[in-house]
Amino acid sequence: MINEITLCKTLPHVFRGMEYTAPVNRSEVWLREVRFRRPDYYMVEAESGTGKSSLCSFIYGVRGDYDGIVSFDGRDVRTFSIDEWCRLRTHALAYLPQEMHLFPELTVRENILIKNRLTDCRSEQWIRQSLERLEIERKLNSPAALLSVGQQQRVAIIRALCQPFDFILIDEPVSHLDARNNATVAELIDSEARANGASVIATSVGNKINLKFQTTVLL
Repeated sequence: MINEITLCKTLPHVFRGMEYTAPVNRSEVWLREVRFRRPDYYMVEAESGTGKSSLCSFIYGVRGDYDGIVSFDGRDVRTFSIDEWCRLRTHALAYLPQEMHLFPELTVRENILIKNRLTDCRSEQWIRQSLERLEIERKLNSPAALLSVGQQQRVAIIRALCQPFDFILIDEPVSHLDARNNATVAELIDSEARANGASVIATSVGNKINLKFQTTVLL
């Protein structure tokens, strides 16, 4: 279980030497101390190129090209073993990357089941109901490559929710969705976060997901 994620004087390597210039000197994250506590919802507002995807990657542990410390409940994530990261990523920390990372040759169902077989979290009924809720149930057996970008984004959201979690990181989750689909996606994420007593950390350049955020942070 993760109750608090803390960044302390964290700075992406790419921003070294830029500590007193934009965008670093305007940031409320880089080189600061920032705490994300469950079950609050956080919006990280960012301009393009300020490091929002990097932030998510640092927290998720897939990148380590930063100075400073990222910690979970006071423990530096750099000390975690591979086995610990595997447990965290299947039971405590969910992630929807901006790139989505769907397998284009696999069907919608196959893409979702790849995750669900690792976690054994969702029933077939839940998956089908979620697809219906996001109006893509007819694409169940279609290869991901044949879906629109907006449809792919909705599939990736369902796949990201196929696990228990304390925190969910969602990087530009509605960048390809219209207002109606934005609202539907927000309702699904909100209901699952509340069911898990979890926190949401969302990033956005422009189109924001329709959730009620307790805190907004400028990146």
